[in-house]
Amino acid sequence: MPERVDATARPGPDGRATRWDDHKADRRDRILDAAIAAIEEGGADVGVKQIAERAGVPRSVVYRIFSGRGDLDEQLRARILERLMEHVTPGLTPAGTIREAIVDAVDNYLRWIVEAPRLHQFLGTGSPSHRTTGSRAVTGTKTAIAVQLTGLLEEVLRSLGKDSGLAESLAFGLIGLVDVSVNRWLSNPQSALTIEQLSDFLTVSIWQVLDGNLRRLGVDVDPTTPVARLMHP
Repeated sequence: MPERVDATARPGPDGRATRWDDHKADRRDRILDAAIAAIEEGGADVGVKQIAERAGVPRSVVYRIFSGRGDLDEQLRARILERLMEHVTPGLTPAGTIREAIVDAVDNYLRWIVEAPRLHQFLGTGSPSHRTTGSRAVTGTKTAIAVQLTGLLEEVLRSLGKDSGLAESLAFGLIGLVDVSVNRWLSNPQSALTIEQLSDFLTVSIWQVLDGNLRRLGVDVDPTTPVARLMHP
């Protein structure tokens, strides 16, 4: 009796398909790296033709890899955010005193902005032809940072014997404070603040928000208190 064949079964990937996927991924990386280099060199106003030339591929290849300029820009933002996270992630695992931890987190973020101002601008505005409006990559990263900070604050509050319900609002509020303040400072060339003064403002503001809310919960701490003591009193 002949063996029955399942007509709905899908064939597994062959060597050619795997090689094509690898080739496509390689081209995608080359295009994204070329686009980032072009933005760093000339700003967000860079066309697909310039990106393709820098990547060493025909313009048509860019549109085969990406569904359009909007898709290219969104994947660019995701790649830029990967670089940003490399700078800010260490600050989300605080060490030293409370004040030192706040200073390190703020300075890590501001240092990246100083080193890559055009990339940061691109995150906020996108390319001239596709302005950023509700980028999932940007929103998702801010949320991920706030969620990680929420977990840290929850651990601190629980270790102090306090209700951790305030942690999420605190975390998202602090991320919003930093984000709005920095973006306004960057977009206002007439700002009277230097980056050092902005750093001091953010450090003081973050501490005062934390201190004020901790006091309301009956916790009195000093900024020179080691973070480890808060988590393991």
